[in-house]
Amino acid sequence: MPELPEVEALAHHLREHAVGKTVFRVDVSSLSVLKTATPPWTELHGREVTGAGRFGKHLDLVAGDLHLVVHLARAGWLRWSDALSPTPLKPGKGPISLRVHLDAAAGPGFDLTEAGTKKGLAVWIVRDPEKEVASIARLGPDALSLDRTELEKLFAGRTERLKTALTDQSLIAGIGNAYSDEIMHMAKLSPYATTGKLSEGALDGLSEAIREVLTSAVTRSVGQSAARLKGEKRSGLRVHARTGLPCPVCGDTIREISFADKSFQYCPTCQTGGKPLADRRMSRLLK
Repeated sequence: MPELPEVEALAHHLREHAVGKTVFRVDVSSLSVLKTATPPWTELHGREVTGAGRFGKHLDLVAGDLHLVVHLARAGWLRWSDALSPTPLKPGKGPISLRVHLDAAAGPGFDLTEAGTKKGLAVWIVRDPEKEVASIARLGPDALSLDRTELEKLFAGRTERLKTALTDQSLIAGIGNAYSDEIMHMAKLSPYATTGKLSEGALDGLSEAIREVLTSAVTRSVGQSAARLKGEKRSGLRVHARTGLPCPVCGDTIREISFADKSFQYCPTCQTGGKPLADRRMSRLLK
């Protein structure tokens, strides 16, 4: 799933390549991705693209007083082209859910695509994203805006595990499965640590790790073409998706905890005092 750094890089790409151009046409091949009915997507036609940004992991393309808001979910992506095919999309055919033509039918623009059978890509066309898009209205503070004091206030009295808290968008916006693993590894904290019981030193390290991991990832990602962003993300990961490989810090073997539809990785030596974590879900299955 694209997280804060990749979405920021996509927004930057749109600011560099789409702003100032006019929406010539929007093709929708999968109506299920549209989560709003009014205004219709045709209201974007003829409008100048005036900006691009993000809300957490939501991408926001601004065209005057309208916003095309996108959540790419787990398997969605934005694919830019300097010269799109002018042929209208066929409904329900292929991975492309929505296409935005800029300046002309065969001009530049982008496709919103989604791989696999489990669909989660979502698009809203609204005037006020912070009020009209429920998942944006629920967002906590942006991860890159948090300072040490704010982080302590957010975690005070909470009882969930650190991994859960870092990926809860209503608590902190922008961090997903991959970067939460990287942040906890840099901070030398267990994914199972209780958020409300973190020491002063642990909070210091966590705050620094959030800023360092995300800032570094944004720096690596911004300026890359959309097609190269996924590879850039993978190349910068030290523990996530590296099960069985040596930790780049201490050399211990990276371990994994598996869930029904995802997994996370950690280093026992760096994060849990050398002890592998119990995978309680797997333990129950083995009883």
